Amino acid sequence: MVISAFSPLASTRFAPHFFLFHPKSTLPASRRRSCCLGGQTFFSAQSAASSGNNSLISSSINQNPPRSLFPGGYKRPEIKVPNLVLRLSSDDVFRDDKAVLDVIDEAVSDRVGIVVLTGGEGSGKKLYEAACLLKSVIRDRAYLLIDERVDIAAAVNASGVLLSDQGLPTIVARNTMMDAKTDSVVLPLVARNVRTHNAAFDASNSEGADFLIYTIDGEGSLEKLLSSVSARVKIPIFVMVDSLTDRTSLKISSDLLRSGVSGIVVSVDELSSLTEDDLSNLFYSEYASYKKVDGDRQSFDNLRVTDTENGFPGKKMISGFTGLEERERQFIVKERSVLLEAIDVIQRAAPLMKDISLLKDAVSQLDDPFLLVIVGEFNSGKSSVINAFLGQRYLKDGVVPTTNEITFLRYSESEFSEQRCERHPDGQYICYLPAPILKEMIIVDTPGTNVILQRQQQLTEEFVPRADLLLFVMSADRPLTESEVAFLRYIQQWRKKIVFVLNKSDLYRNAEELDEAIAFIKENTRKMLNAEDVTLYPVSARSALEAKLSAFSGLEKEQPSNTPYLGANNFSHLEKYLYSFLDASTNNGIERIRLKLETPVKIADRLLSACQKLVREECQQVERDLALVNDLLSSVKEHAVKMESESISWKRKVLSLIDNVQGRAVKLAESTLQLSNLDLVTSYVLRGNKSVQMPVTSSLRDEVIDPAVSEAQKLLREYAMWLESNNARKGNMYKDSFEKRWPSVVPSFQSQLEGSQVLRTKHELGIKVIEDFSAAAASKLFDQEIREVLLGTFGGLGVAGLSASLLTSVLPTISEDLLALGLCSAGGLLAISNFSARRQQVVSKVRRTADALARQVEEAMQKDLLDATDSLNNFVTLIGKPYQETAQDRVNKLLGTLDELAAIQKQLETLQIEIQNLHVSR
Repeated sequence: MVISAFSPLASTRFAPHFFLFHPKSTLPASRRRSCCLGGQTFFSAQSAASSGNNSLISSSINQNPPRSLFPGGYKRPEIKVPNLVLRLSSDDVFRDDKAVLDVIDEAVSDRVGIVVLTGGEGSGKKLYEAACLLKSVIRDRAYLLIDERVDIAAAVNASGVLLSDQGLPTIVARNTMMDAKTDSVVLPLVARNVRTHNAAFDASNSEGADFLIYTIDGEGSLEKLLSSVSARVKIPIFVMVDSLTDRTSLKISSDLLRSGVSGIVVSVDELSSLTEDDLSNLFYSEYASYKKVDGDRQSFDNLRVTDTENGFPGKKMISGFTGLEERERQFIVKERSVLLEAIDVIQRAAPLMKDISLLKDAVSQLDDPFLLVIVGEFNSGKSSVINAFLGQRYLKDGVVPTTNEITFLRYSESEFSEQRCERHPDGQYICYLPAPILKEMIIVDTPGTNVILQRQQQLTEEFVPRADLLLFVMSADRPLTESEVAFLRYIQQWRKKIVFVLNKSDLYRNAEELDEAIAFIKENTRKMLNAEDVTLYPVSARSALEAKLSAFSGLEKEQPSNTPYLGANNFSHLEKYLYSFLDASTNNGIERIRLKLETPVKIADRLLSACQKLVREECQQVERDLALVNDLLSSVKEHAVKMESESISWKRKVLSLIDNVQGRAVKLAESTLQLSNLDLVTSYVLRGNKSVQMPVTSSLRDEVIDPAVSEAQKLLREYAMWLESNNARKGNMYKDSFEKRWPSVVPSFQSQLEGSQVLRTKHELGIKVIEDFSAAAASKLFDQEIREVLLGTFGGLGVAGLSASLLTSVLPTISEDLLALGLCSAGGLLAISNFSARRQQVVSKVRRTADALARQVEEAMQKDLLDATDSLNNFVTLIGKPYQETAQDRVNKLLGTLDELAAIQKQLETLQIEIQNLHVSR
């Protein structure tokens, strides 16, 4: 399971991540889950998806999360009893006064554990909207069920659905909900609304409903409910009476609760009218106990299934180990202290790990009697084995599943010989029997492991870790079936001691067949459990019970010598073995104490290993998050290199423009500085009128420099805009990358403000260079340079020189020109010969001026580029700092948590060694 350092926003469902379950190959394939607007959403750690156009963010690693510590891959939702069920319609939800929502909000935090929403007179759309609104109010404080509409229940991610007698089959409704909630590890609730005791019995035992809502139509129905339904139906029953607004109905409801029903169904108006006194009188001490227990089992000593102070009249019970030595009692105190510390560490490491309740229960039961749990397939004879062991037919047996709930058998001195049972937490019954063996141990009967009703399978799977010793009952007609093998592999994870019972062994015709079956079972279970030895007892529980009953009634008859092989005589060996656990002086008695002490330690070790794996995986993911943050921060350098490369084309455009101006200016200078341009000399040089620019200068400014400056300014503005927009685009992309990848981290307002200011920085040094360049000054300088060359060449010639120059323009040959010049001025030839050099000096000055401007512009553009990349780097560093710090802080905390878990692991290992050596010196 991928778990990010940054938990997803508004995630209140199970995470992932955070239930610690082991994978199974038969789990359904993952499908997309529907969610309700305004309802709870989830994260999985499963992690926020990255932007599709952002290659800087790698997508989350897809892993199949471990689903459950239990082989079915799901946890069963527990219904706490006694309880109130609030039933309301979509019309009630949308009442104008809005007071209903306030009533519901208060009720689910204290009195109501289940809310049922009906459609009323409204449409499906109205029911859907009401469910969304109701779910946002209830959150995870109560179960929300939708009446009949499985589709809407699945769409809004409700806890389950309430079906009528004529509604969908329970298994169809549950599978439909599971298909829509494949990422949930909690089974959906499916309840039935029934009106007859037969319908109640069928819904409970044949259909696998989680609880019932029983509508009482009249006095006759009430009598039937009191006489039969409460006794025969073991799942929670909530009763709907006509009204709770009068004392008579309150008295009836109170009687129903005392008779064994789990709670009352109320409307919004009835709930509003009930006072605290009414509720106290209605539920008596059960209600007071209920109010003290919250969903997290903060006080997990309440409602313990092995409590002796249960309030049932006329019973006196034995609690805990008897005859413990002082060192054993001291060790229990020490062990409890270590285990409570382990609970604290695990809860802090994985706050949403609901399986911690296993360890809490085991710790709370350290002082309780030895817990012998009977498991096996239905029709393997579990109930018969218990009856034979107790010597009375206390439990019903048959060819169909007869045990639908976890049933605790406890000792009670009572004047009644029959069993007296009371309902405890959902899925658990406590039956009080006068069997002496129950003074020293609690026997637990469980539903069959191969029943088609998933709820019953889950009940057994979830109870196995609490067992001190498992009695695995197999039927001789089908030993080691596929489901038994799968269940044994699950038990092996908890390292439980298992005693195998091969029941119905009288089906074998002779001892050879029995020995062959025993050898087959032992050989395969040894390999499966990787055990050196396997304890197995072949028995015929029914024959053993009949023999005991006959002996008690004085009807025992002598068996004839030719009686066929019955295979029942080994039941006494099983009894002797189990009774030996009660004698602290025997090896088995010592082992009983060791097994009792090991039970919570093994649970803690299993949970701790799962928690370590979870935290380690989370730490690895957080380290990947941190590396990803650092990669994002360092990737700015790569972007700077890319910007540098792309800026070259911009520089080339501007420099090419300057180079073009330079070339045109050079051509103008060369074409102007010609000896043939005597009209230019006489008009603009010799006359000394410097205020009037030469035509070439005006042409240079108007046709070359001014257009070039305008074009350069345009290019540099575009360059500055490119830098700014590129920074803004990349900055937003980085910001989106952080926010989409880790939406729960919200940078401070100050850092966001500083970041926005950093990105708004202008980069216009290149523009400033061009703006500072004066076209007029350049033109004037060019004009001055031209004048100086012409004046320096022709100004010293005087009139004679000028006359000679004029003669050269009319004389036909060069020789005659030179002769004229020589005659006119002896120094004229020297002046004319230097003209070319002076012209080249002007050209060089033009080139130097243009090159200097080009360098200034290029340097300014480079500085703009560096400033822009620095701004982006500062921005990314600023916005990435909270993510980097969060990830680093999370890594440090997880590493610290791993150290804490490792320390607890060492303490548990020490406890294991001390438990093994506790009785060595005896």
